[in-house]
Amino acid sequence: MNNVLVTGGAGFIGAHVAEHCSKLGMNVVVLDDLSGGFEDNVPSGCTFIKGSITDHELIDTLFNQYKFKHVYHLAAYAAEGLSHFIRRFNYTNNVIGSLNLINASVNTGTVERFVFTSSIAVYGAGQLPMTEAMRPEPEDPYGIAKYAVEMDLAAAHEMFGLNYTIFRPHNVYGEKQNLGDRYRNVIGIFMNQVMKGESMTIFGDGMQTRAFSHVDDVAPLIAKCVNMPKTTNQIFNIGADKPYTVKELATIVSKVFGVEPNINHLEARNEVVHAYSSHDKVIEFFGDQDFITLEMALVEWPIRQNQRPRESSIFSGIEILKNLPPSWAGVMKNNS
Repeated sequence: MNNVLVTGGAGFIGAHVAEHCSKLGMNVVVLDDLSGGFEDNVPSGCTFIKGSITDHELIDTLFNQYKFKHVYHLAAYAAEGLSHFIRRFNYTNNVIGSLNLINASVNTGTVERFVFTSSIAVYGAGQLPMTEAMRPEPEDPYGIAKYAVEMDLAAAHEMFGLNYTIFRPHNVYGEKQNLGDRYRNVIGIFMNQVMKGESMTIFGDGMQTRAFSHVDDVAPLIAKCVNMPKTTNQIFNIGADKPYTVKELATIVSKVFGVEPNINHLEARNEVVHAYSSHDKVIEFFGDQDFITLEMALVEWPIRQNQRPRESSIFSGIEILKNLPPSWAGVMKNNS
């Protein structure tokens, strides 16, 4: 049977990948611990299992039961900035959890392709535009974790013949996204703040640049790569081309909701200031991409989906308080 596993499939990117896999005729099993997603995100027709990738016994049981042909690994705690302060949690979830899946893939022997969503966080700073030929130099624990899994997949392929495809998406947004997440995805944070009548918070001067990628520009390529032999054991940057400053984004979000920009500048935090990538390679392998513009997506998305914030849980397991941004400490204190 054409059984495939989608980890993180209750999160908005994973849910879209699961939906596209179903459309391609795959029997989709979604595994998610619901720490950042919602069960009603899981597409109809998919088998949903609540559980964590850190539970290696559960992982082994599922692989033995379903004999997965492909694994789409999207489960991660993707709060890049927060990862400095939750190092043990970050590496447990984003490295050890991934290795549980790789071990099971090798041991079961049925997995033909392991598809991993990494991140352009692996590149670090000063490499613009970021290309797949560059040597990754991650600067935060999240990027380090992602790069560690990339390297382990290469080692597993060399030692055991496990084939993989790695995607490095960036700043993905879109339908089913959790707008109530306090720590990641600035578009959702801005939308949530505007809908609550709050000021939009920006770390520093807002001149940081990011290319914001609509989920419909990302999920279909991830899903279909397993049907494209030439993508085997390849790495692809994936997402939008056009960079915006965070301050420009705040203006666009304000315009969509018909309000004047109300920005609260916070103390700058330690982060990569400019991050956007080249997509020449993904175009070479997948063909020309007709990217959805940020302005058009933000006009249609809130109206069509009647978006409302769905609050995620407060992250209570901060491991290091030194240099923690005061606004994050305030969120924790006020909501405890």
